[in-house]
Amino acid sequence: MKKIEAVIKPFKLDDVKDALNQIGVTGMTINEVKGFGRQRGHKEVYRGAEYQVDFVPKIKIDIVVDSSLSDQVVEVISKTAHTGKIGDGKIFVFPIAEAIRIRTGESGKDAI
Repeated sequence: MKKIEAVIKPFKLDDVKDALNQIGVTGMTINEVKGFGRQRGHKEVYRGAEYQVDFVPKIKIDIVVDSSLSDQVVEVISKTAHTGKIGDGKIFVFPIAEAIRIRTGESGKDAI
């Protein structure tokens, strides 16, 4: 099993969710997060005054899938979340040693 963690632009969430649903991803966890990467935030103008926004709003998606599906999930997120502009996001892939569904006690692949 693999955990895929993707940080994307908020307006891309629905597109990514729909694309993942089409390839059989049955669940995900979404968090609204803030952060910055190489761009170090950006400048905005409010009532004529320019100010620095240090932390840019993003969406973090956590998905646990069978290892055989992880490459396809990464590819779908990469293609769907891509705008070609700074701040498109990042994808991280982690190995998962075990998963347990609390309600039923199922473990491993059956728990996801």
